[in-house]
Amino acid sequence: MTIRLLLADDHAMVRKGLQVFLATQPDLELVGEAASGQEVLDKAAQLSPDVILMDLNMPILNGIEATKRLKLSQPDVKVIVLTSFSDQDHVLPAIRAGAKGYLLKDVEPEDLVRAIRRVHQGLVELHPEAASQLMSIMADPEQEAMNVPGASSLPELTKRELDVLRLIASGKSNKEIGELLFISETTVKTHVTHLLDKLGLSDRTQAAIYAVKHGMDV
Repeated sequence: MTIRLLLADDHAMVRKGLQVFLATQPDLELVGEAASGQEVLDKAAQLSPDVILMDLNMPILNGIEATKRLKLSQPDVKVIVLTSFSDQDHVLPAIRAGAKGYLLKDVEPEDLVRAIRRVHQGLVELHPEAASQLMSIMADPEQEAMNVPGASSLPELTKRELDVLRLIASGKSNKEIGELLFISETTVKTHVTHLLDKLGLSDRTQAAIYAVKHGMDV
């Protein structure tokens, strides 16, 4: 399966470098480029990419706001933030906006390609520094920056829903979860829908954060 990519960065040299490398990957197809957040929205509507590599610091509309709007207009499009910033002021808003990956621009090319493939499969990819920022927030109850809905209480989940939640937090795809629990992928999707509804969460990223925040063994 070919993964359709859209590159979003206001620096032409960055886009060119990514273009040259990604062109060497047989399962990746670069369908377009954007130099601003607004252009991202326009190109995404025209080209229907599977994955967008999104810079954060762009003119007209920044990457976080563009990601937030994409989640509403094209929820199936997966966003991987590719940026130079690893602080809480950027990591947390990006994840909350709906980004499924957060990588720094010093990422090794092979790791970038792996992240694109994994995010396309429904997994979450975080640079170690970004993951550290999330963990530091979750370890400090005084910080409310994550503002995860439903996090104040633990609703009653079934044993199977708890199993699925743990595996989501460990980065497993629906197919992998099904294989591990000996259930169909359709059944996994049903469990995911139910547990998200019970927890008041909107996506798998928030579910993974929720699991870690509540000390679940993942």
